Amino acid sequence: MSISVTRVFDLLKYNQEKFSKEEFISGKINGEWVKYSTQNFCEVTDNLSKGLTTLGIGKGSRVAIMATNRPEWNIGDYAIMQLGAYQIPLYPTLAEHDIKFIIEDAEITVVFVGDKQLYEKINKVSSEIKHDIKVYTFDKVNGANHWDELVEIGKQKNEIDLETYRKEVAPDDILTLIYTSGTTGTPKGVMLTHDNLVQNFKKSAVLLPPNVTHALSFLPLSHIFERMISYLYAYLNIATYYAESMETIVADIQFVKPSGFSTVPRLLEKVYDKIVEKGKALTGIKKMIFFWSLSLAEKYDTDKGWWYTFKLGIARKLVFKKWQEALGGNIQVIISGGAALNPRLARVFWAAGLPVFEGYGLTETSPVISVNHFDAIKFGSVGKPIEGVEVKIAQDGEILVKGHNVMKGYYNRADLTSETIDGEGWFHTGDIGEFADGYLKITDRKKEMFKTAGGKYVAPQMIENKIKEAPLIEQIMVLGENRKFPVALLVPNFETLKGWCRVKGIEYGSNETIVDNKEVKEKFRRLIDDANKEFGKWEQVKQFALLPKEWSIDGGELTPKLSLKRKVILEKNKEIIEKIYKDAENYHPDSK
Repeated sequence: MSISVTRVFDLLKYNQEKFSKEEFISGKINGEWVKYSTQNFCEVTDNLSKGLTTLGIGKGSRVAIMATNRPEWNIGDYAIMQLGAYQIPLYPTLAEHDIKFIIEDAEITVVFVGDKQLYEKINKVSSEIKHDIKVYTFDKVNGANHWDELVEIGKQKNEIDLETYRKEVAPDDILTLIYTSGTTGTPKGVMLTHDNLVQNFKKSAVLLPPNVTHALSFLPLSHIFERMISYLYAYLNIATYYAESMETIVADIQFVKPSGFSTVPRLLEKVYDKIVEKGKALTGIKKMIFFWSLSLAEKYDTDKGWWYTFKLGIARKLVFKKWQEALGGNIQVIISGGAALNPRLARVFWAAGLPVFEGYGLTETSPVISVNHFDAIKFGSVGKPIEGVEVKIAQDGEILVKGHNVMKGYYNRADLTSETIDGEGWFHTGDIGEFADGYLKITDRKKEMFKTAGGKYVAPQMIENKIKEAPLIEQIMVLGENRKFPVALLVPNFETLKGWCRVKGIEYGSNETIVDNKEVKEKFRRLIDDANKEFGKWEQVKQFALLPKEWSIDGGELTPKLSLKRKVILEKNKEIIEKIYKDAENYHPDSK
């Protein structure tokens, strides 16, 4: 009997029947690869499910997983969901007050944690919570219950028939509560159903090329983007390998030699910047060929004529082949999401024979709304909506979405749900966009647009993306709500800046001293003036400040998806911003 996938856990029997293999899901833990065959993975998952039932876990129970990517994350996920329980992912760097809020709000009774550090974090929080929580670790931790204990208990429970639990789960039942950190306010629990995810990975799967066989994964599974992709990989018989950490990605890519991976634009920008730095270090004819290839790549489009194609073939042999080898040599597709990808960067990667499918979505839309792919691509857009998803633009420019991907609502927050999903079932994304030839373009976040004192609206993300094209700029935030003109806070790419200073003969003492250097400031002034040419006078950045420290998740300036927490950055840099405006008024007398 052929298995049809209508609930996410159906993927297990589907894989056993169609694709059983020796390496189904693997992860690098403490320097060693831990590999699960399809058969072994499914057996351990079933035993863990049985073990969980002895703790009283069943339909509607709440179980959390707080760990970095590893095969046990997936085993826990499937074991929880096939009992009809809700799986609640907790991002490992969440603040303690957010963890406490989520555990109480979702009434979580069991938590799986990855390691000793997370075990201690959860223990500290659980002591402040009224109801009992059982904690199990994936690593062996002294004094802690190990997840394997539940697997062993499950092995002895032959009388438990998991099929009775599975039968109780309907496609429209809740699979997960995902609490979005957002850039402001209390976390909101997004209720996603089995059908939300199943439809999303099925409709996205048809867009992938057939020759993707194994993928490296490093984006957090606690976010819907990578989690949906992990299901998509299982659906398409793509073996998954989890990198040990962001620091080991280069070595892990060389070991796995993946045919695909998913990423956020920031990581592609870093890969690109490193390659360009190496290009600058070349000399003579090699350097000339490198930058000729790069300028050719920047003009890439899918329907260029034969002469361009001929030149590109040469560039791929001489230059871009090395780029492909640096990413393992087998890349068929890179999936990019979570933020806007610079169109220039997209063209360069496609030209290099490393196609990037840029998509768009939110946690509330499971996540994919639209995506570029081989049969339909437009640079600067996020592609066409996937099958079964309707998109329309409201009068104020907001993107509205309806379809199988839209969440059930926010858990315990009927008020927020009715604010976000209107009476006709349209989900209000909070993003501003437009359609061009059927392709969706995101122009900004509705909440991030600001109005200057002159009453002009400014979309900061477009300006930020343009200015960030300069390799010397690592991070940027454009601001100017109720001010006479926009200004920017900039964080330099300090490694690139060191190289620039060396060439210019400027002494580099520390990050703190270099951001005050007159020549450095003048260089950044020129970079901003160049970028300003593309924008209307009211949008142009008139002045800026260079900051000595990169914004981070731990520092509180970035969300786990690496989006700017604008309110936090504004608050932390209040005095600097006031000084910028005073300096700017002096710098541009015409702006008074």
